[in-house]
Amino acid sequence: MRTVSGSEAGVRRSLTGRTLLISGGSRGIGLAIALRAAQDGANVVLLAKTGEPRPSLEGTVFTAAEQIRAAGGHALAMVGDVRSDDDVANAVAAADTTFGGIDVVVNNASAIDLSTTDQLSMKRYDLMADINVRGAFMLAKFSLPSLRRSANPHILTLSPPLNLAPRWAGAHLGYTMAKYAMSLITLGLAEELKEDGIAVNSLWPCTLINTAAVRNMPDGERLAEGARRPDIVADAAHAVLTRSSRETTGNFFTDEQVLAEEGITDFTAYNSGAPGSPPVPDIFL
Repeated sequence: MRTVSGSEAGVRRSLTGRTLLISGGSRGIGLAIALRAAQDGANVVLLAKTGEPRPSLEGTVFTAAEQIRAAGGHALAMVGDVRSDDDVANAVAAADTTFGGIDVVVNNASAIDLSTTDQLSMKRYDLMADINVRGAFMLAKFSLPSLRRSANPHILTLSPPLNLAPRWAGAHLGYTMAKYAMSLITLGLAEELKEDGIAVNSLWPCTLINTAAVRNMPDGERLAEGARRPDIVADAAHAVLTRSSRETTGNFFTDEQVLAEEGITDFTAYNSGAPGSPPVPDIFL
C-alpha cells in the first residue's frame, strides 16, 4: 500500500450533489463528516439540539451550517431532538423538500455514560437508550422511502463492532448495551435492505477522538492529548459513503481499516497531541 496524507482520502470518488442527513452534527465527529462532504459540494441537513450557544459546548447547529457553506457545501440547519418523532419526521421532510431527497443517513448522535451499574442513574440509562438506540432506529426508518429513490443510498452508524468479550459488558453495561444496540441496527438493516440496494454499515475509531465528549470526561484534557482529530473518522466516512451501496453493506468498519483500504498507512497527521505521543486506543476493540 502506498502512504498518502489524510487530505487525499477519497480523491477518486465524490459526494457532489448528494444529500446527507446527519444527527447531532453541530460539533465533533458529526461536523467533521459534514465538512468533508461539503468539500465535494454536498447538501447537508443537520438535526441537532443545540440552537443557542452554551458555555460548556462549542458551536450550534447554525454555526455548523455556516461552516459547511464556507467549505463549499449547501446546508440546512434543523433544531430538533433525535428522540422526537416529530423532529425526525420534519428533518426528513425538509431534506426531501429542500434538496429533493436523501442519499445518506449518518447516525452520529450519541450519549455516553461509563458508570457502573450501581452508579448509573436510570435517567442517564434512558437517555442513552433513547438517543443511541431509538434515535438511530427512527432516523433510519423514517428515511427509508427517500433512500429507496437514491442511486447510491447509504446508512452509516457510529457504533462499534459487536465484540462480545465479557470485559466490555462488565466495564460499563449501560453504555455497552446502548452502543451494541446501534450495531445490531446495522446488522439487521443490512440484511433487511440488501434487496433494496441500501448500504448499511457501522464505523468506529481505533483511538480516542478529540471531541467535547472526551474533553468533558474526568481527566479529559490529558485524554485529549492522546486522541486523534475527528478528521480521521470523517475521511473514513467519506470513503465508505462514496463506495457502491450494493457492494458495501453489513460491515463493522474501523477508521484505520477503511483508510488502509484507500491507501493511507500513515495516520500521524491526524494526531492531536504532542508529536510522538501515541494515540490512546478506543474501547470495544
